[in-house]
Amino acid sequence: MICDFRNWGGDMSQKKILVQWIGHSDLRALAANSSANRRDKLLGFLGGKAPPTHDLGPTKTLLATQRFDEVRLLTNYPHDFNLWFAKWIGGSPVVREVALNKPTDYAAIFQIANQELESLKAAQDWAESDLCLHLSPGTPAMAAVWLLLGKTRFPATFYETYGGESWITDVPFDLIDVIPEVLRNPDIHLQHLAAQAPAEIEGFEDIAGESRAIREAVGRAKRAAIRSVSVLLVGESGTGKEMFAQAIHRASNRREKPLLAINCAALAKSLLESELFGHAKGSFTGADADRKGLFEAADGGTVFLDEIGECDLETQAKLLRVLQPITGEGPAVRYIQRLGDNKDRRVDVRIIAATNKDLFVAIQKGEFREDLFYRLAGISINLPPLRDRKADIPKIAERIMGLLNRQFEADQPGYEHKSLSASAISFVKSQSWRGNVRQLYNALMQAAVLTDGKIIGRQEIAASIAEMPDWASSARGRLDHPLGDEFDLEDYLNDIRGRYLRRAMDEAGGVKVKAARLLGMKNYQTLDAQLKRLEITGDWGNEH
Repeated sequence: MICDFRNWGGDMSQKKILVQWIGHSDLRALAANSSANRRDKLLGFLGGKAPPTHDLGPTKTLLATQRFDEVRLLTNYPHDFNLWFAKWIGGSPVVREVALNKPTDYAAIFQIANQELESLKAAQDWAESDLCLHLSPGTPAMAAVWLLLGKTRFPATFYETYGGESWITDVPFDLIDVIPEVLRNPDIHLQHLAAQAPAEIEGFEDIAGESRAIREAVGRAKRAAIRSVSVLLVGESGTGKEMFAQAIHRASNRREKPLLAINCAALAKSLLESELFGHAKGSFTGADADRKGLFEAADGGTVFLDEIGECDLETQAKLLRVLQPITGEGPAVRYIQRLGDNKDRRVDVRIIAATNKDLFVAIQKGEFREDLFYRLAGISINLPPLRDRKADIPKIAERIMGLLNRQFEADQPGYEHKSLSASAISFVKSQSWRGNVRQLYNALMQAAVLTDGKIIGRQEIAASIAEMPDWASSARGRLDHPLGDEFDLEDYLNDIRGRYLRRAMDEAGGVKVKAARLLGMKNYQTLDAQLKRLEITGDWGNEH
């Protein structure tokens, strides 16, 4: 049964939901602060002695030192004990009484905990919620299951308590990534760069993820931010190069000055030069007045040169001159000349450049100047693709869903917020995402637009990906997918199986008997069971 009290209260933009077990230590603390009759009943059940009255136990300690908008307690203790405990801790928690024969039964604990978190995930405001899991109460098996779920299916913040104090516990690795990362044997001299998650570093809070790959990239960017040296961001399309440039600027002492960006691939050579350096009146047709370029407009701040690898050699030569620092000045102080003007103008501008091209290959082909490369790459930062940071994908997906929900709600009053099912998250995490975050965003947006209900399932995401140009080539290469690391044979087989099941149902017009025959199945019940297991639905009706 569920004893549903009222909401815990609170008024915060991000709803904090605490979920935990009630443990022996909690009830012992309750016993110490109860009447003699109630104390005897509690201790008669628990055994042992009551602690001092100042010992509040883990749960009440956490609630006395941290603020939560909703509290949900799982318990396999007697109903009266649960009522006494809920009243003692105050507020209005939701108490879920469950059947658990052994407090060390991992399978049963996992099933109960997963079901509870799934029910929360189905709520409309899930994408705007911060899930908090308390590790201290209960058995080690319960804590282990919270860690497993909170680092995979349901990204969460972990709390612990002891001696009247509480704190957030940083678990700086993803459980499923531990072995692959150990086997990679990363350079121990650079491990300090991965000491903090992006959310813990001022300026980098908008970068989601806690994987070692993103921590190392952010660690390098943090070090670069406090200097005025040039930074070169290298990574595939959609890996967040512009977001990193913004974060570096925010984390620098130039944050109060402008950050101006230009896409070097989007403008013709003549226009690009004018945009960067400005022009003098009469320097070309249409130049009716003197005009500042980005370098002058960003004086004291930062210029972000996106797609720098697309600049032609003539523009590269002019950039090379500009990037030459003035002797005796800081690394960002330089001279520029406007187009059609021979006057040197002194500016203090930090350069961040980005490219998805292999500049070493471009240098060998004579397409990019080697001397310009070294001017740009004072510090070089390689941004990892999503396939190298799969542990981060659930959090990125949840953040994107929150953004989409807010956008759609603004456009459509009364819009019901949508969230991803556990199978959808598992599927999203299994994909290669050749377009990285940009492709993931597009897939989630399309699925959110086309899904009628509040829950986006695996099949809706798969359908969105199938309509993208990248999918055909990736599908052809599925049998060549590298083994090891994040490879999950069951996920891949289920994906392939799901495609054939859907195809058979489409070709059979939704008649399961006919679809089963097309698939070589002996009866339609087998097909029906597989459709339900893989959550495959369509406009087929219930025909047999």
